[in-house]
Amino acid sequence: MSAAGDMLSQFVREKHISLETYRKTGEAVRTPVWFIEENGELLVRTDSSTGKIKRIRNNPRVRIAPCNARGTVKGRWVDGEARMIESESSEHVFSLLRKKYGVSYRIVRFVQRFSRSKAHPIGLAIRIGT
Repeated sequence: MSAAGDMLSQFVREKHISLETYRKTGEAVRTPVWFIEENGELLVRTDSSTGKIKRIRNNPRVRIAPCNARGTVKGRWVDGEARMIESESSEHVFSLLRKKYGVSYRIVRFVQRFSRSKAHPIGLAIRIGT
């Protein structure tokens, strides 16, 4: 198993990861998110207006660790690099998340439709071990 594959193994049966991004000051911000793994990357859905998107645009370096829904870390941190995914690929990510999280995913998406935000959904790909 490769080093990246070994680092990915701790995420196999998990439902959440803590995604640590960095402000311009260097201060870390941790956010629990749903994810899926595909082709050696962890894929996440977020909205264009979120702080994590702003922080990733400024600095793609991230750290991730398995966590519970409240963000309590329950594994070891690994370094990575995040990038935004094109819209066509994002739709694929969203369908995989819908499959993994089922009704919970659909309920969250339904509720978010009623927000007044003009944000649009964005897929993120996180490559670990960078």
